Amino acid sequence: MEKNVNFKKNMINFGVGTIGRDMVYSMVSMYFLVFITEAVGVSDATLFQITTIMLGARVFDAFNDPIMGVIVDNTHSKYGKYKPWITIGIFLSGIVAFLLFTTFNLRGTSYLIYFAVLYILWGLSWTMNDIAYWSMMPSLSYDQKEREEIGAFARISANIGLFIVVGSVIPLTNMLGDLTGSLERGFTIFMGVLVVIMIIFQMFTVFGVKETKIIGGEDLTKTTLKGMIRALTKNDQLLVTAIAMALFMMGYVTTTGFGVYYFKYVFLNENMYSIFAVVLGVSQIIALLVFPKFSDRFSRKKLYGGSIVMIIIGYILFFFAPSNIIFVGAAGIFLFAGQAFIQLLMLVFLADTIEYGHLKLGKRNESVTFAIQPFINKLGAAIASAIVGYTLIISGINSLGDGEVLGERGQLILKTAMMVLPMILIILSFIIYNKKYIIDERTYTKILEDLILREEGQKGIEERMGLDQDE
Repeated sequence: MEKNVNFKKNMINFGVGTIGRDMVYSMVSMYFLVFITEAVGVSDATLFQITTIMLGARVFDAFNDPIMGVIVDNTHSKYGKYKPWITIGIFLSGIVAFLLFTTFNLRGTSYLIYFAVLYILWGLSWTMNDIAYWSMMPSLSYDQKEREEIGAFARISANIGLFIVVGSVIPLTNMLGDLTGSLERGFTIFMGVLVVIMIIFQMFTVFGVKETKIIGGEDLTKTTLKGMIRALTKNDQLLVTAIAMALFMMGYVTTTGFGVYYFKYVFLNENMYSIFAVVLGVSQIIALLVFPKFSDRFSRKKLYGGSIVMIIIGYILFFFAPSNIIFVGAAGIFLFAGQAFIQLLMLVFLADTIEYGHLKLGKRNESVTFAIQPFINKLGAAIASAIVGYTLIISGINSLGDGEVLGERGQLILKTAMMVLPMILIILSFIIYNKKYIIDERTYTKILEDLILREEGQKGIEERMGLDQDE
């Protein structure tokens, strides 16, 4: 299949659009608990309530994602189906994200109510943008290699945004806290800057991306809730991908969620976290850059299996590594390079289930299908946040006073939750994929050929009907 003329332009404008998105998302998903426990300071009881609210709100919001997918699929504006929701969602979620890192000195019950309302609004507004943004990707190309390149560049851009935040959040919030006299205000200012960056980069996607023509004929009939359920439950390959993604994301987000706490309470050098983050960011970006080279030589199944081996090696090294940045850094490189490959593979697996569902069910549901990704991310993040929050209480970290050191029992609890549990979840993810996922390169090519034949058959029927009416 020859490359479409807008490929490079689309790849760049789509990819860079997520740099700022992932900056803001990583702050909310990874560092809100850090903001609450380290900057604001709350009791174990309040932390338990906040963690429980986060779990409930994220699960509730995750189930809204397919509904948002239906809304996007049914949008037929002069600006397309994706861009209106990308634009509305990015402005609303930016405002709410900023307010999440602004407490207005509220405490106790009043703060819990304030937080609960904002956290639900954050999820709903982010969903508008996230569903529309990722649903756009399959519409940019039908070529598997082009999709891999677009997906790789988008993941590279996302990781650039993610690791800029991971590498800078501790030193910059501390610096801003010193300048303003409050670490809490330092976090607020930092988030405000990230929101502005997010909006600027999203405009590249809104104004720069051009969609391609749909293969298999465009169905303008509306997707109903019944149709949504059918698209999600009758597409067996989508279900397999969803389960595998869910297990992987639970493990991945759980590990990253403990990063600051590991370096502060186990490694005993919080400042090394930023250096570690830069090393991991570079390793993930390099992994994504070389992915196309490996993709040309190995099947996706072999790439997935090799990535799992790297991750297992990384977790084992991480668990037994002494408090030495060389050992911990080496473990992190194995771990996060393998995870970079799997994140990209999951993205293209999901994209390919769209054509599979189109052929099997007779209707193309990009947005409903890609609603699975944020659904899985939110569900995974919800469970991961709960694991992190409750572990901070059980291990005794949240109740430690200034200068107190975490005991061996607490360290073991943290390391088990951070490394052992995620490793088990990620291995289960691979087992499910390996046994149930069937869309390889040959199968996908056959699916496209059948869709083209179906489209030609529909045109022939329409032409014959036209001739009959003329007679």
